[in-house]
Amino acid sequence: YAPFENWRRVDVAENHTARQWAEGVPRLVQEDYPHAQRITLVMDNLNTHTGASLYKAFPPALARALLDKLEFVYTPKHGSWLNMAECEFSVLTRQCLDRRLPDINTVTSEVTAWTRTRNQSKKPVNWRFTTNDARIKLKHLYPKLLDF
Repeated sequence: YAPFENWRRVDVAENHTARQWAEGVPRLVQEDYPHAQRITLVMDNLNTHTGASLYKAFPPALARALLDKLEFVYTPKHGSWLNMAECEFSVLTRQCLDRRLPDINTVTSEVTAWTRTRNQSKKPVNWRFTTNDARIKLKHLYPKLLDF
């Protein structure tokens, strides 16, 4: 999900492997953002979301070239609500995947239609987490001032 553009791309796969994740990265770098100097990927801590996955999938020179364009930012464990893509996935689940779909082709077709509609409408993620919320919810991460 690209929050400043209200654009999303959703790939459907039967399983989530390191290779499958890595195979989506060249499209992101070379097609979606070919002129970007740096692409920040905000992701959960799934063990496939690493630079090592690129080396498993591609020759070292290509893996390195892709990594040179990427910055990985990981959400804290149990912090998926901090990731706008996860918020968008929740909307996808409620609006599109809320029923039994018979096969992967149907899932792909439905998700593609949902994505197209969502992108055409430029629907933003309604992310309501504020700095004040962070100070309360993430209090344990903030430095503590000692009384003297």
